[in-house]
Amino acid sequence: MIDTVLFDMGGTLEDIFIDEASKKASAEGVLRILAEHGHPLSLDVPAAIQAFADGWDRYAAYRGPTNRELKPEEIWGDYILTELGLDFDTVKPFSEELAHMWEVTHYHRSLRPRVKEMLEGLKGLGMKLGVISNTAALYQVFRTLEEYGIRDYFQDVTLSSVTGYRKPDPNIFLVSLNQIQSAPETCAYVGDTYSRDVIGPQRLGFGATFHIHSFLTQSRDGDVPKDVQPTYSIQDIYEVYTILRDRADGKAVS
Repeated sequence: MIDTVLFDMGGTLEDIFIDEASKKASAEGVLRILAEHGHPLSLDVPAAIQAFADGWDRYAAYRGPTNRELKPEEIWGDYILTELGLDFDTVKPFSEELAHMWEVTHYHRSLRPRVKEMLEGLKGLGMKLGVISNTAALYQVFRTLEEYGIRDYFQDVTLSSVTGYRKPDPNIFLVSLNQIQSAPETCAYVGDTYSRDVIGPQRLGFGATFHIHSFLTQSRDGDVPKDVQPTYSIQDIYEVYTILRDRADGKAVS
């Protein structure tokens, strides 16, 4: 019996995408923050976009194989800005400012339609609800949930930036399960990537997995074996509620 539903954030509860405008805005944001803190860079915006992309590639080369998440001062000081002469100690005082700005600017974010109705329905079923998110900022997910007006639905929010583990590493799921006090077999997980949001929960024996397509799906799932399949593939986030409602009522769900 499912009594807990855990959600991915970006691409799942949120629609999310990147375009040239968001790349430009986030690069300008980094340059602005650095200048405000007394570390101006003599880069034009196109050069800055490339320099920061190279820095994220360096960080991805570390975190990809390890499924580890570093703290913002390590990400920005040891990887993203290190080739531009800025180190850990320099960026530490304003590293979360950089991290938060990047998360909400480099990605266009908006709450998916009918999320609130879905959460209200699950709450009516007596479900415990939580979020498990890979993120390079410490506080952005909490604040964004508040801005969407849905923070109070969740008994737990577990972040890679806090735990140090990224999905699909089992430890980030286990932290959430221990905090929300649920067994894996009683949990459903809802996400937009097979590589993180289907494989991770299935390895731990979750009772169900839901997959919903997003902008990120294809870029994150290139190497996933074709036999990896969720319990349910959905098009509308509201289906999480209707499927679990029908399961609770003993109705067959395809």
